[in-house]
Amino acid sequence: MNSNETHTDTWGVIVLSLTLSFLAILTMAMNCLVITAIIVTPKLHHPANYLICSLAVTDLLVAILVMPFSIAYIVMETWVMGEVMCNIWLIVDITCCTCSILHLAAIAVDRYRAITDAVEYLRKRTSLRAAITIIVVWLLSIIVSLPPMLLRGHQENECIIKHDNIGSLLYSTFGAFYIPLILIIILYYKIYQAAKTLYKRRASCFNKPEINGHMLPKCSDQEPTSPDTLSPPEKSVSEPSTEGERVCIAGKSPKTRSFRERSIRKNRISSTHERKAATTLGLIIGAFVICWLPFFIHEVIVNMCASCTPSPQMTNFLTWLGYLNSLINPLIYTIFNEDFKRAFQKLIKCKNYL
Repeated sequence: MNSNETHTDTWGVIVLSLTLSFLAILTMAMNCLVITAIIVTPKLHHPANYLICSLAVTDLLVAILVMPFSIAYIVMETWVMGEVMCNIWLIVDITCCTCSILHLAAIAVDRYRAITDAVEYLRKRTSLRAAITIIVVWLLSIIVSLPPMLLRGHQENECIIKHDNIGSLLYSTFGAFYIPLILIIILYYKIYQAAKTLYKRRASCFNKPEINGHMLPKCSDQEPTSPDTLSPPEKSVSEPSTEGERVCIAGKSPKTRSFRERSIRKNRISSTHERKAATTLGLIIGAFVICWLPFFIHEVIVNMCASCTPSPQMTNFLTWLGYLNSLINPLIYTIFNEDFKRAFQKLIKCKNYL
């Protein structure tokens, strides 16, 4: 019986290590693809994409410098690489994961300003400002990560951070997650509302009331316009009777019918854009919350509840659920962008387009 249990445990460890190794390699591959696409594709050389590239570099560091040591720690069930290596691994782990989360907040700020103050912000959205933003994100990550490391006590054969006081716990969890989470939710909600208003405003310019076969002006000077919306009626009109309207509608010219069809298409496109925006923002926030919220709730409970002793399996699962965000980020932040998709297709097909 003991022999069978040992055999089963051995296979379980092998499967677990292979699964985690596969996830680590996949994370490396996806982030390398994003970085390479941005570097070799001139069309992607844009300040907004520099933040995406920096996020991919951060997630790549998680895959290279954090995940492999975590796999070894999980498989061996004890830390055998010494205290110095433990400290290095922990500081890299906390800093890179925090930096990844703060990059998501920085991208949310960038997108919010781009959609709510488009003209002015696009003028200020330079490579230098993107570089400054990236530097600030890294500095904040180090500032958030260092105090917990300095206050960390030594545990024999373990490589974990145990918060001995409530101040250290609140500082690290709120700085690394809860404050960025609140910021991301608020900003993306405002982005969605602004995008929804913009789509409706554009659609309204192509869906104006019609009297006697003529389109009446409806959009203000600030609204997006097209040549059709600027065309005045051929003659002055008055409010027609219902019967007159029916006669006019029945006798519409092909040009009027064509315009009406375009108006209907514009409304459909607006609705499609709204649904796409809601789906994209929902995926961004949903993936972030699902990956990291359980881990940080677990951190708060374990460090505040002296009698709570979670299993190592649960701790490892929640930690790797957070690591998976580094695999999901390059998918979510690029898959809805046509330029990125074309760049990925060319890279995968090994086409030379430099």
